[in-house]
Amino acid sequence: MTPTPRASRLVAALAVPALLLGLAACGSDDSSDDSPETPAASGPVATASGEFGEEPELVIEEDATVGDDVISDVLAPGDGAEVAEGDYLRLDAVAQTVSDGRELVNTWADPNEAAAGSAPELPDGLRRQVIAQAGVDSVFLAAVTDPMVGATVGSRVQVQGPAADLLGQGAASLGLPEDEGVVWVFDIVGATAVDPGAGAEGEQAPAEDGLPAVEAVEGEGPTITIPEGQDPPAELQQQILIEGDGAEVEAGQALVVQYTGVNWADGEPFDSSWDRDAPSAFQIGTGQVVAGWDEGLVGKHVGDRVLLVIPPDLGYGEQGNQSIPGGSTLVFVVDIVGAV
Repeated sequence: MTPTPRASRLVAALAVPALLLGLAACGSDDSSDDSPETPAASGPVATASGEFGEEPELVIEEDATVGDDVISDVLAPGDGAEVAEGDYLRLDAVAQTVSDGRELVNTWADPNEAAAGSAPELPDGLRRQVIAQAGVDSVFLAAVTDPMVGATVGSRVQVQGPAADLLGQGAASLGLPEDEGVVWVFDIVGATAVDPGAGAEGEQAPAEDGLPAVEAVEGEGPTITIPEGQDPPAELQQQILIEGDGAEVEAGQALVVQYTGVNWADGEPFDSSWDRDAPSAFQIGTGQVVAGWDEGLVGKHVGDRVLLVIPPDLGYGEQGNQSIPGGSTLVFVVDIVGAV
């Protein structure tokens, strides 16, 4: 569980429905022998106009239906690096249904209007994008991002297919039939490869007085020990424990991290990417994670190990989240292993 805001806030912040927050494959149970009223198209059913980086205009053929297969097309190749399977991608995206042109996703939508007060306002030029992995199940099903493997950064890619294959269980949550056609248009803004076992490397500094002690464990998540008998700080505390030599992290980038989190109250771990043998990825500085991460990680560098002590107002507040009680002060050790 990457420390995102509460699910309802994250959906609003992205202007992306819940289908993007943990898709699971959902097969189509088509036991009917009835033929569709309109023959399914064997090629693209939509035309996307516009330049890379600009919101595309989708025109869907009248009365079109998609076939059983997912088909794709690189509408405009980019001149960046080639995307490999498993790469972490930063994407702009638009998605519409074929039958009625219903807009499901649009990262070009005004982020402040879409957030409706549930996420911090963003300055001009910064928008909430989608972070996913290429060719593997992540925020999207693998079928959605498979066509991006082998494409290049800077490309615009169109993908179409039945909702069951492209949305999984999200199709039902949106009230869509499994055979409803869905058209995606993606701009591949950035891509980076990260070793699943990557972590910050180098000599680790001791934690400052009053902050939790952090013991580095090679190849594993660090051990965090809360100061005995000490009240948690009221303000955000941050310290770079290991200094990396990578690029400075900027708001709006896709960030790939390893992390461990414990509750100050009892010192018990509640989550760790190390336990999942895979880093977590998200957009930083746009409200996609708790405010303490946005404030504490922007301006750091790739390769840094950062200790964060996050008060409730910059974490999950008085409501809490899942296994985290309301009013909790949270402690994280975050290794920044990639950014794009």
